Amino acid sequence: MALLDRSLREFLDDVAARGRTPGGGSAAALVTALAAALLAKIARTSAAWPESRGIAAQAESLRDRAAPLAQASAEESEAALQAREDEGGPAGERRDFALGRAYARAAEPPLQIARAAADVAELAVVVARNGDPAFHADAVIAALLAAAAASSAAELVGVNLTASTGDERVREAGRLAENAARAAEEARAARE
Repeated sequence: MALLDRSLREFLDDVAARGRTPGGGSAAALVTALAAALLAKIARTSAAWPESRGIAAQAESLRDRAAPLAQASAEESEAALQAREDEGGPAGERRDFALGRAYARAAEPPLQIARAAADVAELAVVVARNGDPAFHADAVIAALLAAAAASSAAELVGVNLTASTGDERVREAGRLAENAARAAEEARAARE
């Protein structure tokens, strides 16, 4: 059963269960989707804000972009870990190449999560500044959640590409996490 088809309790049980996946990448993807959902809620509640419908649509789009990455992260991570364990694979450079490719594929979902989370954090700034003031704390929480997810995803990109010294994807993920953290602080400072 796909992760998104499971109840929240089942998903939490899956994360807590013995085994390798779902793990941190899946959690970061769902945290990103939850942060986007909070922004959609706030925008829909901010009837006096002329752009609220468009902002809600953007938030929903980000939610739809992030949520499936929970499954993708679990699948690619499991495939990389399985490739590492396979003793019957090709020896030497061919095996190293195959393993490197598996981990490069495993880095892709977290990089996409970091991109989505950074976008959610940026949107949270707009919502914090313009949304219903009664929900300002929720907009800040959405930004903080997105920043944490971006940082977590960046960590996974770095772990998966550890053998690729100087890989641009690691630097990009780090920049995205930094941008998301800055956006969270901007959201916090909005309306103060």
